[in-house]
Amino acid sequence: MIEVLTPGPYATVQDLGRHGYAHLGVPCSGAADAASLRLANRLVGNPERLAGIEITFGMARLRFPAGAWVALAGAPCPVSGGAPGAGMGVPFWVPKGAEVRLGTPPWGLRTYLAVRGGVAVEPVLGSRSTDSLSGLGPPPLRPGTVLPVSPAAELDDITADLAPLAGPRPPVLRVLPGPRDDWFAPGALETLCATPYTVNQDSNRVGVRLRGAEPARARQGELPSEGMVTGAVQVPPSGQPIVFLSDHPPTGGYPVIAVVAEADLPIAAQLRPGDTVRFKIVPHR
Repeated sequence: MIEVLTPGPYATVQDLGRHGYAHLGVPCSGAADAASLRLANRLVGNPERLAGIEITFGMARLRFPAGAWVALAGAPCPVSGGAPGAGMGVPFWVPKGAEVRLGTPPWGLRTYLAVRGGVAVEPVLGSRSTDSLSGLGPPPLRPGTVLPVSPAAELDDITADLAPLAGPRPPVLRVLPGPRDDWFAPGALETLCATPYTVNQDSNRVGVRLRGAEPARARQGELPSEGMVTGAVQVPPSGQPIVFLSDHPPTGGYPVIAVVAEADLPIAAQLRPGDTVRFKIVPHR
């Protein structure tokens, strides 16, 4: 099990999400930076789909009453505590009763902790993910939360011993033209991509809110609510774009000018308030 002593600013249990329920109004949720959760799971010999802990801006303290194999990936935090060899991108053994303590990352926002066997909270609609929008899944972690861990006896041996540490990713999000670019004036997509945007402090797992140039609208008003995907760049009446992340609503009524390429969603997930980011148009293939 894992005992949460301090969760940091915000921490939740996340796996790869609850897919297939958008028609019922249920968001997918799941790890905002799925690539980092997958990596952390691989490092401890877990299937990539297992649940871990998504830690926002570090500053967490976790105790392991029974000892466990652990790995960390994503935003690089200084690691301390009673686990010899603890660090980012490497599996390490946390002895019985020892702690893992995280500092603040020099870049990025979200760090993922995987434990061999996976966090075993009760699944809801096939996923153990916390959904900050709908409230499905376990509540956000708080001091005193105790998380069960599944047995690891049937897992494959740990074969990975080190993952190269990622550096800061270029703050560029590649985008495809959105399904409602006709709601915008000619050249609006070019305006979106012409100058950097600054990440607003109101950003969260629902979306990255940006400040910068306002793409000019050709049509005013709102659309009838329609389906939304992760990475949709929606422009509300304020004119300031929002990049939808894992906990975005399954439908929305503001026009989508562009959609972030799936490969760049981890970059969006690691943006933090005050960062700057640019968009770059890529052609349909």
